[in-house]
Amino acid sequence: MRTLYRLFQRDIFNVKLLPMKGKRHPNGYVERRGKAGRLGRSIYQRYQDYPHFQHEFGHLEADTVQGKAHQGAVMTLVERLSKVELILNIQQKSAECVNKHLNQWLSQQPKHLFKSITFDNGKEFTGWKEIANKHDISTYFAEVGAPNQRGLNENNNGLIRRDGLNKSMDFRNLPNALVQQVSSRRNHIPRKSLNYKTPIEVFMENITDKQLCYF
Repeated sequence: MRTLYRLFQRDIFNVKLLPMKGKRHPNGYVERRGKAGRLGRSIYQRYQDYPHFQHEFGHLEADTVQGKAHQGAVMTLVERLSKVELILNIQQKSAECVNKHLNQWLSQQPKHLFKSITFDNGKEFTGWKEIANKHDISTYFAEVGAPNQRGLNENNNGLIRRDGLNKSMDFRNLPNALVQQVSSRRNHIPRKSLNYKTPIEVFMENITDKQLCYF
């Protein structure tokens, strides 16, 4: 793969835009920067608690994306069934900012609309107990060094880079309008995996009157 990408960079195939850049580390490499070990219940417990989670609505994957030179951050949440991308403009990558904005966002949603959140093991998610207790939502953590366990979230993080939140930007003072624009663009693109429906269409199809009664 890396050999092919080097050929692309030399313009041998006349390809200008590539979604990925190939592996940056050899096999067996484990990312440890900003990690605190597994912070809570393992993702494997999710399989036991929700044996049909692959086909259930309401399971989120969460991560943070930083700006240039690690300046500022946004938090990304992806609903697994509909593939809806939600972006919170948290401005700083800290547990305090993550909890503040995640609390505010969940408080605006119908109660029990979301069943679970699966985080990575970044230190910004050390306040997960407050989120779980306040909103009665199950929380899980992927294994350390296994981003593939949140593959949908990781892939969408790369896509929002291309859609406007690129690595050259300082995220400390991002306009909310820009964040909403990027999120809206991603949610209105038809997906083959959704039978050519858009993520927002599938999301709304799974909102029931019963759920809205608890709002």
